[in-house]
Amino acid sequence: MAAAGYDPVLLDLDGTVIDSVALIRESHRHAVREVLGRDLPDEVLTANVGRPLLDQMRVFDADRADELVSVYRAWNLANHHGLLAAYPRIDAALARLREAGRRVGVVTSKSRATVELAFHVLGLEAGFDVLVAHEDTARHKPDPAPLLAALELLGADPDDACYVGDAPFDLRAARAAGVAPVAVTWGFFTRETLLAETPDAVVDTPEQLVDVCLGLR
Repeated sequence: MAAAGYDPVLLDLDGTVIDSVALIRESHRHAVREVLGRDLPDEVLTANVGRPLLDQMRVFDADRADELVSVYRAWNLANHHGLLAAYPRIDAALARLREAGRRVGVVTSKSRATVELAFHVLGLEAGFDVLVAHEDTARHKPDPAPLLAALELLGADPDDACYVGDAPFDLRAARAAGVAPVAVTWGFFTRETLLAETPDAVVDTPEQLVDVCLGLR
């Protein structure tokens, strides 16, 4: 850990930087109903969010995973404008980190095109120092490969960095990469689920996140 907080600050996207909870949950629901004719509870639909989409669909039905992905993506893209939302005060938190001289990056299991679509729909500034998307590594969270790729691109030491996420897979990837796992409670998973992964910090607001990253709490 750096003398005052973390640098770089790497962040998951879904459920961390952007509020895609409803969009992803309902995209899963549509795909499972359309392809498999099944209705699953919310907690089952979103249990593997944070992993690559194909891996999530294999849990529902390994033999029809490709079809599930195709139906999911079509519905998801068609409903970005209606269901995707921005988390209040996240933009201000990211700006505060940048003003403090921190490098800020996104490491996600989403494809780069889908990330760019989300930024466009929400009008977010995409001025991150690094973006590692699904196609940038052969292995994916909870494997540390995407985080290690981001650190290499930045020339950063894992000991100085943190990875911020809302899913157990984020926190496991962080630990495996040797960076500090920081959990946020405003995404897909409960505080209890996140605490079970023993993160270095758990935060409930963007302001608390900035304070952790700057070494103020």
